Amino acid sequence: MKYQGIENFQHGQEAATGILITNLGTPDDCTKQALRPYLKEFLSDPRVVEPPPARWVWWLILNGIILNVRPAKSAEAYASVWNSEGDGAPLLNILQRQVAAIAEKVRPHFQGRVEFEAAMRYGNPSIASGLKKLQEKGCERILVLPLYPQYAAATTASTFDAVTAELQTWRWIPELRFINKYHRNTGYIKALANSIREYQAEHGKPQLLVMSYHGVPKRYLDNGDPYHCECHVTSRLVAQELGLKPDEYKVTFQSRFGREPWLQPYTDETMKALPGQGIKNIQVICPGFSADCLETIEEISEENHEYFMHAGGEQFGYIKCLNDREDHTQALADLVLQHTQGWYERDGFNSEADIAERKTVNANAKAMGCPF
Repeated sequence: MKYQGIENFQHGQEAATGILITNLGTPDDCTKQALRPYLKEFLSDPRVVEPPPARWVWWLILNGIILNVRPAKSAEAYASVWNSEGDGAPLLNILQRQVAAIAEKVRPHFQGRVEFEAAMRYGNPSIASGLKKLQEKGCERILVLPLYPQYAAATTASTFDAVTAELQTWRWIPELRFINKYHRNTGYIKALANSIREYQAEHGKPQLLVMSYHGVPKRYLDNGDPYHCECHVTSRLVAQELGLKPDEYKVTFQSRFGREPWLQPYTDETMKALPGQGIKNIQVICPGFSADCLETIEEISEENHEYFMHAGGEQFGYIKCLNDREDHTQALADLVLQHTQGWYERDGFNSEADIAERKTVNANAKAMGCPF
């Protein structure tokens, strides 16, 4: 196996800390042709769909049925949200704005060089490409921040898989730190509560606040995945911040796929049932999504809105994801600063003597062609 290095690498070059900020992914375009490879990459990940012991069964279902039917339907849904947050995929546009805002807040706290890259677990820009860009910029230390507040094997662990798969091919492995959850982070909770307060200041308070999270199969919970528990912790903390009583908010799970039981209650079934229970004025927020995307714009604010109104609902409000709100990007910047403590570029340049020593080491290394 040939391990990847940097051609004509200069020993003694100025080192940097790299920050890789990731999200789930997006197709390159909202067409059937672009959706097929994206869905194949996504649904072929065993973290997302844990295959049966006979893996060939899932391979046949995926390649023989799903990838011949679902791309056209998904392309239609993506087309309805494309360009809603700029030119192209909303998730990617928002991620790029988030990274720029976080970088602006973090850089003043670094005494050395810090570099930022955005990446997607599926689609482009890929995690491998983001890591390679950081490598080319001389990053000897890398912090990975997946924008999933609640840990799930299907999202967070899959990102870790992609990061380590790329690093296994490198000649010089960087020092690595990985943030795997921030579901009870104070800044994140306060940002969610602030967004709800601001929306309600304009639109009034509902009978019920629904907090909808992406679902996962129930067997993942049974096998020890903490996602379900962490969703409820986030919801409880937000409710406490807002002073809500237990009957004033509800946790639901959306986006189920396939026939097996997923985490319940299901968001769509809840929307259809609430008006019959006398609850006709609701607001919905999706705390598990760090940015608006297909699942929030199309599935919640359009599809589930329609379910609720057709069932007899009267008022439906969708509260946007935190996206690149100032308080959200500040919370994420604080998270980056917390997890980079002790790294040389962050804290190492504490005196003129430190700077002089580093310059001497670099000069010697460059002159001798030898790493120090």
